[in-house]
Amino acid sequence: MSFDDAIEALSIDALKFVKDGFIIGLGSGRASTALVKSLALLIKTKNYKITGVPTSLQIKMIAEKLGIPLIEADQVDHIDIVFDGADQIDSQRFVIKGGGGALLRENILFSLAKKVIIMADKSKFVKNFTRTVPVEVHPLARNTVTKAINKLGGNTELRLLDKGYPFFTENGNIILDCDFGIIKNPKPLSQKIKQITGVMESGIFIKKPDIIYKANTGGKFDTI
Repeated sequence: MSFDDAIEALSIDALKFVKDGFIIGLGSGRASTALVKSLALLIKTKNYKITGVPTSLQIKMIAEKLGIPLIEADQVDHIDIVFDGADQIDSQRFVIKGGGGALLRENILFSLAKKVIIMADKSKFVKNFTRTVPVEVHPLARNTVTKAINKLGGNTELRLLDKGYPFFTENGNIILDCDFGIIKNPKPLSQKIKQITGVMESGIFIKKPDIIYKANTGGKFDTI
């Protein structure tokens, strides 16, 4: 089942929220890549002066190749719009992110954003969260955080690369993928996770998106 046509279509539609002079947060993943390509074309067509703030090296390299001017998050006091994807979206409009390991930077951009737009295919939409929660952790706190997560009812697994080495984020941290089963109350769980010493970020994002695009089959999409 392919959602590529719908993702391309919604990435073009989402540009209606972009105005000349905007600072735009560029998320990571398939939908964000499509958005960046559409944004580059818009900039060239309308001669807009747009500045992008990337969440990862992956999206930074794509944006650079397409000629989009970039700055880092610590160089701005606000972001007009963040465009990003999600690993799951529940019925309360909370999102889980971090499948690609950029959750800390993505959440920083969320906090700076005047508007957050999430783009995801319909397979990511659930009543309650069912997938593991990525948690970015300082390497020195791996064992203590694991024990604390266990006390919260989660089973942790250190994220590894294909060759068996630990996955490290661009911030030099590790990822613990934490299985809490079905999550009906994500906000208090995320708050408890973030209170653990050594946790850099929880993959349950508390700030809800303003607009959600849902990609369907046949090139169709909905906004929620």
